[in-house]
Amino acid sequence: MKHIHVACAIIERGGKVLCTQRSASMSLPLKWEFPGGKINGGESPQECLKRELAEELGIEVSVGAPLNVSTHHYPTFSVTLYPFICKIVSGEIILHEHTAMAWVLPEELQGLDWAEADGPVIEEYQEEVVRDNGCF
Repeated sequence: MKHIHVACAIIERGGKVLCTQRSASMSLPLKWEFPGGKINGGESPQECLKRELAEELGIEVSVGAPLNVSTHHYPTFSVTLYPFICKIVSGEIILHEHTAMAWVLPEELQGLDWAEADGPVIEEYQEEVVRDNGCF
């Protein structure tokens, strides 16, 4: 079974988080995800995020604190996610690969139809927000 390693960005702005929707032609069509992409050989997850977000969204980010690495097994492949909290440094978001995007409050993240692999990342992120702020 194929196993891919993916860096993903939890991009924060104004108390909200950027969520992107996969296109109908991608695997896991129309599922929501945190933007990012496959880590190339010899590339760190942080380097991957900077490259992928520039390619997919046309933005430059600063990569901040990591969350726990999480692995999910789909029927035909496995994915290990390397999530990081990020901020946009420059650029305006242009969707090159995704169908849609939304800025969502942390407590409303579960309202979207997420790729299953993102579930543990969402839960940990929400716990971090509560721990840091005392509540949503």
